Amino acid sequence: MTTLGAEIDALATVIASRVGADPGSSYTAQLLAAGAARCAKKFGEEAVEAAIAAAQNDRAALTAEAADVLYHLLVLLQAAGVSGDDVVAALAKRSGVSGLQEKASRAGS
Repeated sequence: MTTLGAEIDALATVIASRVGADPGSSYTAQLLAAGAARCAKKFGEEAVEAAIAAAQNDRAALTAEAADVLYHLLVLLQAAGVSGDDVVAALAKRSGVSGLQEKASRAGS
């Protein structure tokens, strides 16, 4: 299985480089300048499009939408001040824990 790690890291680096850039020069800079709420809205739109593509069993559309979802998630994380290290730490805490157990532990929160 091919991992996405290096590609995601490279994309996150590009996104971070757009912080404070001229919004007229970059779509990413436009999103970041609009703030986390706008980035969250755009992420949600892309996630819905990916879900629809999956439900329609449209592999090509799902592939394209998945790329959009990953991009917009990284933009949202940047806008919200959540680092990749923060996400990796959250994943590490879940490693080796049943998804059902992990979900149940959040239910009381």
